[in-house]
Amino acid sequence: MTTLQYDGTYEGWLTAVFDIYAYKLEDVVFNKPGASSGLMFGSTHRVITDETKGERVWLGLQKRLSADGLKRLYKTFLADFEKPEETMWHFVRHVFNNSHNVEEDYSHPAVWEIRKTAKRVDREVHRMEAFVRFKLTRDHLYYAIIEPDCDVLSLISNHFESRFADQRWLIYDARRRYGIYYNLENVTTVAIDFHQGRATSNLIAEISDEREEFYQDLWRSYFKSVTIAARKNLRLQLQHMPKRYWKHLTEKMSKG
Repeated sequence: MTTLQYDGTYEGWLTAVFDIYAYKLEDVVFNKPGASSGLMFGSTHRVITDETKGERVWLGLQKRLSADGLKRLYKTFLADFEKPEETMWHFVRHVFNNSHNVEEDYSHPAVWEIRKTAKRVDREVHRMEAFVRFKLTRDHLYYAIIEPDCDVLSLISNHFESRFADQRWLIYDARRRYGIYYNLENVTTVAIDFHQGRATSNLIAEISDEREEFYQDLWRSYFKSVTIAARKNLRLQLQHMPKRYWKHLTEKMSKG
Protein backbone atom coordinates (compact mmCIF):
# COMPACT_ATOMS: atom_id res chain seq x y z
CA MET A 1 0.00 0.00 0.00
CA THR A 2 1.20 3.51 -0.85
CA THR A 3 0.72 6.62 1.29
CA LEU A 4 0.35 9.77 -0.81
CA GLN A 5 1.81 12.64 1.22
CA TYR A 6 0.34 15.88 -0.17
CA ASP A 7 0.10 19.50 0.99
CA GLY A 8 -3.56 19.43 2.04
CA THR A 9 -4.82 21.68 -0.78
CA TYR A 10 -7.37 20.75 -3.42
CA GLU A 11 -4.75 21.38 -6.13
CA GLY A 12 -2.41 19.05 -4.25
CA TRP A 13 -5.07 16.36 -4.13
CA LEU A 14 -5.68 16.67 -7.90
CA THR A 15 -1.94 16.35 -8.44
CA ALA A 16 -1.97 13.22 -6.28
CA VAL A 17 -4.68 11.71 -8.52
CA PHE A 18 -2.50 12.45 -11.56
CA ASP A 19 0.46 10.71 -9.89
CA ILE A 20 -1.65 7.64 -9.11
CA TYR A 21 -2.25 7.13 -12.81
CA ALA A 22 1.22 8.26 -13.92
CA TYR A 23 3.05 5.91 -11.54
CA LYS A 24 0.40 3.17 -11.68
CA LEU A 25 0.00 3.17 -7.91
CA GLU A 26 -2.30 0.64 -6.26
CA ASP A 27 -4.02 0.57 -2.85
CA VAL A 28 -3.40 4.20 -1.98
CA VAL A 29 -4.19 6.30 1.07
CA PHE A 30 -3.82 10.06 1.41
CA ASN A 31 -2.00 11.97 4.12
CA LYS A 32 -2.14 15.70 4.91
CA PRO A 33 0.44 17.74 6.82
CA GLY A 34 0.04 17.30 10.56
CA ALA A 35 -1.58 13.90 10.24
CA SER A 36 0.09 10.68 11.36
CA SER A 37 3.13 9.75 9.29
CA GLY A 38 1.33 6.97 7.47
CA LEU A 39 1.33 3.21 7.42
CA MET A 40 3.77 1.09 9.38
CA PHE A 41 4.27 -1.05 6.30
CA GLY A 42 4.23 0.14 2.73
CA SER A 43 5.79 2.95 0.75
CA THR A 44 5.34 6.74 0.78
CA HIS A 45 4.95 8.85 -2.35
CA ARG A 46 5.52 12.56 -1.79
CA VAL A 47 3.26 14.64 -4.01
CA ILE A 48 4.64 17.93 -5.28
CA THR A 49 1.68 20.16 -6.12
CA ASP A 50 1.78 20.89 -9.84
CA GLU A 51 -0.75 23.21 -11.43
CA THR A 52 -0.38 21.60 -14.86
CA LYS A 53 -0.97 18.08 -13.54
CA GLY A 54 -3.93 19.19 -11.45
CA GLU A 55 -5.43 21.03 -14.42
CA ARG A 56 -5.23 17.89 -16.58
CA VAL A 57 -7.17 15.90 -14.00
CA TRP A 58 -9.71 18.72 -13.61
CA LEU A 59 -10.24 18.98 -17.38
CA GLY A 60 -10.76 15.22 -17.53
CA LEU A 61 -13.42 15.46 -14.83
CA GLN A 62 -15.09 18.38 -16.59
CA LYS A 63 -15.63 16.17 -19.65
CA ARG A 64 -17.35 13.49 -17.57
CA LEU A 65 -19.22 15.40 -14.86
CA SER A 66 -21.81 18.16 -14.76
CA ALA A 67 -21.06 21.48 -13.07
CA ASP A 68 -23.02 20.28 -10.03
CA GLY A 69 -21.03 17.04 -9.97
CA LEU A 70 -17.77 18.99 -9.91
CA LYS A 71 -19.08 21.18 -7.08
CA ARG A 72 -20.12 18.14 -5.06
CA LEU A 73 -16.63 16.70 -5.38
CA TYR A 74 -15.07 19.95 -4.15
CA LYS A 75 -17.56 20.25 -1.30
CA THR A 76 -16.63 16.74 -0.17
CA PHE A 77 -13.03 17.92 0.10
CA LEU A 78 -14.22 20.76 2.37
CA ALA A 79 -16.35 18.49 4.55
CA ASP A 80 -13.46 17.92 6.94
CA PHE A 81 -14.55 14.47 8.10
CA GLU A 82 -12.19 11.53 8.49
CA LYS A 83 -10.32 10.82 5.24
CA PRO A 84 -12.62 12.37 2.59
CA GLU A 85 -9.82 11.95 0.03
CA GLU A 86 -10.31 8.18 -0.14
CA THR A 87 -14.01 8.57 -0.91
CA MET A 88 -13.17 11.20 -3.52
CA TRP A 89 -10.57 8.92 -5.10
CA HIS A 90 -12.99 5.98 -5.33
CA PHE A 91 -15.51 8.32 -6.94
CA VAL A 92 -12.99 9.74 -9.43
CA ARG A 93 -11.74 6.29 -10.36
CA HIS A 94 -15.35 5.23 -11.01
CA VAL A 95 -15.82 8.34 -13.17
CA PHE A 96 -12.73 7.65 -15.28
CA ASN A 97 -13.51 3.94 -15.61
CA ASN A 98 -16.81 4.70 -17.35
CA SER A 99 -17.55 6.43 -20.63
CA HIS A 100 -20.95 7.66 -19.40
CA ASN A 101 -21.85 10.03 -16.57
CA VAL A 102 -22.02 8.11 -13.27
CA GLU A 103 -23.38 10.87 -11.01
CA GLU A 104 -26.70 9.07 -10.59
CA ASP A 105 -25.16 5.64 -10.04
CA TYR A 106 -26.15 5.40 -6.38
CA SER A 107 -25.39 1.68 -6.31
CA HIS A 108 -21.74 2.72 -6.08
CA PRO A 109 -20.95 3.65 -2.44
CA ALA A 110 -18.63 6.52 -3.34
CA VAL A 111 -21.26 8.18 -5.56
CA TRP A 112 -23.80 8.07 -2.75
CA GLU A 113 -21.27 9.27 -0.17
CA ILE A 114 -20.27 12.24 -2.35
CA ARG A 115 -23.90 13.25 -2.79
CA LYS A 116 -24.65 12.88 0.94
CA THR A 117 -21.53 14.74 2.04
CA ALA A 118 -22.13 17.64 -0.36
CA LYS A 119 -25.60 18.11 1.14
CA ARG A 120 -24.05 18.18 4.60
CA VAL A 121 -21.68 20.95 3.47
CA ASP A 122 -24.57 22.86 1.88
CA ARG A 123 -26.42 22.79 5.20
CA GLU A 124 -23.36 24.16 6.95
CA VAL A 125 -23.09 26.95 4.36
CA HIS A 126 -26.72 27.98 4.94
CA ARG A 127 -26.19 27.96 8.70
CA MET A 128 -23.10 30.13 8.49
CA GLU A 129 -24.82 32.60 6.18
CA ALA A 130 -27.65 32.84 8.70
CA PHE A 131 -25.73 32.70 11.99
CA VAL A 132 -22.69 34.93 11.40
CA ARG A 133 -22.84 37.89 13.80
CA PHE A 134 -20.48 40.79 13.18
CA LYS A 135 -18.99 43.02 15.84
CA LEU A 136 -17.35 46.39 15.26
CA THR A 137 -13.78 47.37 16.15
CA ARG A 138 -12.57 50.89 16.86
CA ASP A 139 -11.02 51.17 13.40
CA HIS A 140 -14.40 50.33 11.83
CA LEU A 141 -13.69 46.74 10.89
CA TYR A 142 -16.59 44.33 11.27
CA TYR A 143 -15.42 40.93 12.42
CA ALA A 144 -17.07 37.61 13.18
CA ILE A 145 -15.74 34.41 14.71
CA ILE A 146 -17.16 31.07 13.60
CA GLU A 147 -16.36 27.41 14.22
CA PRO A 148 -18.14 25.46 11.48
CA ASP A 149 -17.96 21.69 11.20
CA CYS A 150 -16.92 22.05 7.55
CA ASP A 151 -14.34 24.33 5.95
CA VAL A 152 -16.87 26.63 4.29
CA LEU A 153 -15.19 30.05 4.17
CA SER A 154 -14.55 29.81 0.42
CA LEU A 155 -18.23 28.93 -0.13
CA ILE A 156 -19.70 31.82 1.89
CA SER A 157 -17.39 34.64 0.75
CA ASN A 158 -19.55 35.66 -2.25
CA HIS A 159 -22.64 35.90 -0.06
CA PHE A 160 -21.03 38.31 2.40
CA GLU A 161 -19.16 40.25 -0.27
CA SER A 162 -22.42 41.06 -2.07
CA ARG A 163 -24.41 41.65 1.12
CA PHE A 164 -21.86 43.83 2.93
CA ALA A 165 -20.09 45.47 -0.01
CA ASP A 166 -19.90 48.88 1.65
CA GLN A 167 -17.92 47.91 4.77
CA ARG A 168 -14.69 46.17 5.67
CA TRP A 169 -15.15 42.82 7.34
CA LEU A 170 -13.29 39.76 8.53
CA ILE A 171 -14.76 36.31 9.14
CA TYR A 172 -12.41 34.13 11.16
CA ASP A 173 -12.63 30.33 11.42
CA ALA A 174 -11.36 29.64 14.94
CA ARG A 175 -11.21 25.91 14.35
CA ARG A 176 -8.91 26.15 11.31
CA ARG A 177 -7.16 29.39 12.30
CA TYR A 178 -7.62 31.37 9.13
CA GLY A 179 -10.11 33.88 7.82
CA ILE A 180 -11.42 35.82 4.84
CA TYR A 181 -11.00 39.59 4.75
CA TYR A 182 -12.89 42.07 2.57
CA ASN A 183 -11.20 45.45 2.00
CA LEU A 184 -14.03 47.12 0.01
CA GLU A 185 -12.54 45.82 -3.25
CA ASN A 186 -11.92 42.09 -2.98
CA VAL A 187 -11.82 39.15 -0.59
CA THR A 188 -8.48 37.66 0.45
CA THR A 189 -7.52 34.76 2.69
CA VAL A 190 -5.62 35.68 5.84
CA ALA A 191 -3.91 33.54 8.46
CA ILE A 192 -4.34 34.70 12.06
CA ASP A 193 -3.25 32.75 15.12
CA PHE A 194 -5.66 33.75 17.88
CA HIS A 195 -5.43 31.86 21.14
CA GLN A 196 -8.53 31.14 23.16
CA GLY A 197 -8.67 32.40 26.74
CA ARG A 198 -8.56 35.51 28.85
CA ALA A 199 -5.88 37.21 26.75
CA THR A 200 -8.03 36.93 23.65
CA SER A 201 -11.11 38.22 25.50
CA ASN A 202 -9.17 41.21 26.79
CA LEU A 203 -7.81 41.94 23.32
CA ILE A 204 -11.28 41.86 21.78
CA ALA A 205 -12.56 44.16 24.52
CA GLU A 206 -9.72 46.61 23.82
CA ILE A 207 -10.26 46.77 20.06
CA SER A 208 -14.07 46.82 20.16
CA ASP A 209 -15.89 50.04 19.38
CA GLU A 210 -17.28 51.72 22.52
CA ARG A 211 -20.80 51.57 21.03
CA GLU A 212 -20.58 47.83 20.32
CA GLU A 213 -21.87 46.77 23.74
CA PHE A 214 -24.85 49.08 23.32
CA TYR A 215 -25.74 47.55 19.95
CA GLN A 216 -25.38 44.05 21.34
CA ASP A 217 -27.72 44.91 24.22
CA LEU A 218 -30.16 46.38 21.72
CA TRP A 219 -30.11 43.22 19.61
CA ARG A 220 -30.58 40.98 22.65
CA SER A 221 -33.53 43.09 23.77
CA TYR A 222 -35.11 42.90 20.33
CA PHE A 223 -34.60 39.13 20.15
CA LYS A 224 -36.19 38.74 23.58
CA SER A 225 -39.13 41.00 22.73
CA VAL A 226 -40.08 39.08 19.56
CA THR A 227 -39.86 35.71 21.30
CA ILE A 228 -43.32 34.38 22.14
CA ALA A 229 -42.91 32.23 25.24
CA ALA A 230 -46.04 30.18 24.56
CA ARG A 231 -44.71 29.18 21.15
CA LYS A 232 -41.19 28.40 22.28
CA ASN A 233 -40.05 25.06 20.84
CA LEU A 234 -36.52 24.23 22.00
CA ARG A 235 -36.37 21.00 20.03
CA LEU A 236 -37.21 22.76 16.77
CA GLN A 237 -34.82 25.59 17.60
CA LEU A 238 -31.98 23.13 18.16
CA GLN A 239 -32.80 21.44 14.88
CA HIS A 240 -32.36 24.69 12.94
CA MET A 241 -29.72 26.26 15.19
CA PRO A 242 -27.59 23.57 16.91
CA LYS A 243 -26.22 24.50 20.32
CA ARG A 244 -22.60 24.38 19.14
CA TYR A 245 -23.19 27.70 17.32
CA TRP A 246 -24.63 29.54 20.30
CA LYS A 247 -21.40 30.85 21.82
CA HIS A 248 -20.85 33.13 18.78
CA LEU A 249 -24.47 34.35 18.56
CA THR A 250 -25.11 37.75 20.14
CA GLU A 251 -28.70 36.88 21.06
CA LYS A 252 -27.50 33.77 22.93
CA MET A 253 -24.67 35.46 24.84
CA SER A 254 -25.28 36.57 28.40
CA LYS A 255 -24.07 40.07 29.15
CA GLY A 256 -20.70 40.20 30.84
